[in-house]
Amino acid sequence: MTAEPGQVTKTNEAQYQATGLSEQAPHHAGNGAGHKPPGSHGLRSLFTRERLPALVMPVVALTALILGLVKPEWARLLLAIAGAPVVFRTLLGALRGKWAADLVASMAIVGAVVLDEPFAGLVVVLMQTGGEALERWAEGRASAAVRALEEAAPNVAHRVEGDNVLDISSDEVAVGDLLLIRPGELVPCDAEVMEGSAHVDTSRITGEPVPQRVVPGDTLQSGVANGESPLIVRATAPASESQYARIVELVRTAQASKAPIQRMADRYAVWFTPFTIVVCVVTWLVSRDPVRVLSVLVVATPCPLILAAPIAIIGGINRLARRQVIVRHGTAMELLASVNAAVFDKTGTLTLGRPHVSAVRTVGDWTTTEVLSLGGAVERGSGHLLATSFVEHVAGAGLEMPRAREIRDVPGQGVEGIVNDRSVKVGSRSYLANSLTPDDIARLDALTAPNELHAVVEIDGELAGVVIYADAARSHAPDAITALRELGIDDMMVLSGDRFEAVEPIARSVGISNAVGDLLPEGKVQAIREMIARGLRVLMVGDGTNDAPALSAATVGVAVGTGSGGIATESADIVLLGDDLRRVPESIAVARRTLRITRESIWAGLAMSGIAMGFAAFGYIPPAVGALVQEGIDLAVIVNALRASRNVG
Repeated sequence: MTAEPGQVTKTNEAQYQATGLSEQAPHHAGNGAGHKPPGSHGLRSLFTRERLPALVMPVVALTALILGLVKPEWARLLLAIAGAPVVFRTLLGALRGKWAADLVASMAIVGAVVLDEPFAGLVVVLMQTGGEALERWAEGRASAAVRALEEAAPNVAHRVEGDNVLDISSDEVAVGDLLLIRPGELVPCDAEVMEGSAHVDTSRITGEPVPQRVVPGDTLQSGVANGESPLIVRATAPASESQYARIVELVRTAQASKAPIQRMADRYAVWFTPFTIVVCVVTWLVSRDPVRVLSVLVVATPCPLILAAPIAIIGGINRLARRQVIVRHGTAMELLASVNAAVFDKTGTLTLGRPHVSAVRTVGDWTTTEVLSLGGAVERGSGHLLATSFVEHVAGAGLEMPRAREIRDVPGQGVEGIVNDRSVKVGSRSYLANSLTPDDIARLDALTAPNELHAVVEIDGELAGVVIYADAARSHAPDAITALRELGIDDMMVLSGDRFEAVEPIARSVGISNAVGDLLPEGKVQAIREMIARGLRVLMVGDGTNDAPALSAATVGVAVGTGSGGIATESADIVLLGDDLRRVPESIAVARRTLRITRESIWAGLAMSGIAMGFAAFGYIPPAVGALVQEGIDLAVIVNALRASRNVG
């Protein structure tokens, strides 16, 4: 409660009333309201345009296999039809220099066509396309962070031209234009306040939870929300060059700069594919039997590589989903297992995101009970954020709040009324300036620290005390930090747009020694990029629009809670549906176990395939039998990979 009363000139006030602009406007629709959480799209999110071909191919292959068994004379034609897409994609990849795990499978398919072994070839096609479908499912849908940001941007501005107010697109705003910002609306571009005063919500940009008072001469960044009074501002930059637009561009460039992750199967195929080709060459040189070579290719078809990773990762994703953790794509699970550094936003992430009463300091003979009870009685008549916290604190303390009458609320300044025939005022120093004596001001200076958020309580014209507000750390945050250290993540930092004086105590209270404040979104991105440049794999945990660029730039971005709306959610790789930070280390532990099971499955499958290759090379396994052997190996790999979905410990 540190703002002066919001005022406009009588001429402008009449103008607002004439145009209907003095009425309270609804909050901007782009603040995330109505946004569907991840996974809410059901089957539509499963059968996307990108996934559909991969999901259809296993059905085609299975149909071809069944028809081939029923009508053997059709089998060769069906193999050519079903196998052609697999071979074609592999050839395109090879022309681009991508020698992936699919190469051996394609060679087996071509060999089966040439040597008239359709059953073996169709089995290979089925398992290859089935594995690809699982991989595509695990990849998840692409992030729509930039689209979400653009949809949430303020799109309409009210340009003041003489006595008229014209609605225009925010893109039409020119530097120097006078704009009207109604209560509840977002500022469409960077601007300077010319007339009026109000509290503005800057949390979307800075993360600061307490509304900031602005008066003529103060600057506003695009994307902040006006509070209780209309403002006339002068545009200092077009919307396309303002702070909100810079946030959108930061997210866009951060996502574009991320290097694509090579799928796990292809990393193992780098050595397994050449090994298979060598075995095939040796088999041909020794036996001159092309059927033996085909048998080697069939049993060497890297289905363990293709199946193990997506099945284990899907299992890990499902296990975390049961813990209210949404992993948006399989790559996030793999990257999460590798993180060795963590960065946290402060407001709404490490803290509750709104100020609460942290202390009550009384003057003279006034007691804490009197200050809280009488002050809370009048604060119930105010809609200010701090008044709400005051009332909640009094109620939580079990104190009675008598009924107040003749309540007068001055938005952004304070509130007063009569309680039990006593005159009670609660508000900022400026609100009580006429009744505060020099001695009272000296007492207030002694009771409060610089930059400490507080409200003054006056009873019957006498200074009674001050109520101190602070944003409290989440109770489980220290446990989460301790658990991260137990996982070997010692490099941790708090990056916040809030004042350093507010950031450092919170960081210290949860167990993090490194904290930086006063950062704009680009500052957070720069800090994370510097950490990555040092070789760290960075986990970023945040909750708001101002965190979206950092979430996109980090190795893994984690959005906390549902209060951030769609923007932080769309920018993040992982979403915590609650606000329990202990889910972060738990998710890392699950990801590491998932990747360990994946590697175990791959190595076991490759070992069994290697043994089968030896038998095939000596002629003990014909192609059709080899296909069945490979299915047995696949089954063993699948059973082991399914362990990732089980709860342990």
